Amino acid sequence: MAEPTYEELKARLAQLEKEVETKKRSGDLIFKVGEKGGVSVYGLGRFPVTLYYEQWNRLLGAADQIKAFMEENKSKLKLKEQG
Repeated sequence: MAEPTYEELKARLAQLEKEVETKKRSGDLIFKVGEKGGVSVYGLGRFPVTLYYEQWNRLLGAADQIKAFMEENKSKLKLKEQG
């Protein structure tokens, strides 16, 4: 297989950058396992949220409590405009 030309590499880079931008704006959540074994969630905000296996299980186990707490305190929370 021949080495790609500079122009082909430039076109591929532009394509990949476009894909990354599209994913950023899509609102999709992306999950990755980091070098140290933590699970990172991308797409919630500017930075990823990273927790270890046990922490995710503990957090997910408290989902009903978290939802109830948020509903009880909804008037105090900053909410994004729906639209």
